Amino acid sequence: MNIFTLLSFLLLLSITEAEIKPLSLNENRFVGDSVTLSCSYKDYSGTVNNLQWYRQYPRSKPEFLLYIFPQGVMSEDRPPRFTATVNQDNKQVDLKISSAVETDSAMYYCALRPTVTGNLTASYKNLPCHH
Repeated sequence: MNIFTLLSFLLLLSITEAEIKPLSLNENRFVGDSVTLSCSYKDYSGTVNNLQWYRQYPRSKPEFLLYIFPQGVMSEDRPPRFTATVNQDNKQVDLKISSAVETDSAMYYCALRPTVTGNLTASYKNLPCHH
C-alpha cells in the first residue's frame, strides 16, 4: 500500500473579503481509501452563489474540479470519483474522493463565489449588437 499526501489549501474567488478556510491541511491516506477534504466558510456573512474545488499539481496551474450550489446541486461534468456536499447550517463544504489513487496526491483549493448584487445590466451596455 502506498501512502500519498493530500493538501487542502485556501483560494478566494471573491470581490469581497470572503472567509473560507481549510479544516485540514495535510491528509495522509492509503491508495484505495475514501478521502474527505473540508472547508469552512463560517466567517463569511454574505450570500453564496456556489462553492468550488480546484486541484493543483506541482509546477502546474490549478485545474477546476467541480462546483456545488448551497442547495446541494453539483456540476455535472465533474471528474469521476469526485463529489461534494454542503452543510448550510455549519457553513462547511466537503470534497469526497472515493477509491483514491496516487495521482490524487496534489494541492486542493476550495473557493467561494459570492452572489453579486446590484445592477448587472450596466456592464453589458457597450457591447456591440449582432443580429
